Amino acid sequence: MDADRPVVKARLAPFGEGLQVMIYTKDREGLFARICGYFDRAGFNIAEAKIHTTRNGYALDTFVIMGQGRDAHYQDRIAMIEAELAEELRSDAPLGAPRRGRLSRRVRHFPISPSVDIRPDERGAYQVLSIVASDRPGLLYGVARILARHHINLQTARINTLGDRAEDVFLVTGEAPPR
Repeated sequence: MDADRPVVKARLAPFGEGLQVMIYTKDREGLFARICGYFDRAGFNIAEAKIHTTRNGYALDTFVIMGQGRDAHYQDRIAMIEAELAEELRSDAPLGAPRRGRLSRRVRHFPISPSVDIRPDERGAYQVLSIVASDRPGLLYGVARILARHHINLQTARINTLGDRAEDVFLVTGEAPPR
């Protein structure tokens, strides 16, 4: 197996609905944003994600995605994701803008005030970035693009979508921008 070639595997999620996608590839700047951008363009919503960066410079990420994508049959969707996402991970093309989708009626009438918290982790080695907001199409990709634009490195991430509420926690490193 070529160590520089991304490995992308998908299957029906073992619990609940959707597909579970596993990615193993050499880590690089903006990787999380590139993955989120692919799912955004393909019409999938990320319900859950677990991001891990290994000590030897590789990313091992799992996502649970929902939605029909461009093809309704799950076997075709799995094959499409495995091929297209692997190709996207080899790309150096600039990241595109997030899609603009409609907010759900519940979010429009009962919005969740966004909150962002950043603090040092227990050891002081990383920063913990916590974001709580109303979920909407392109939210995670928008956050990922901002992190990538400011050269913020993702060490781990826990992405949870609970109905219309997004609760995302990132362990990050990076230089503070000049004031």
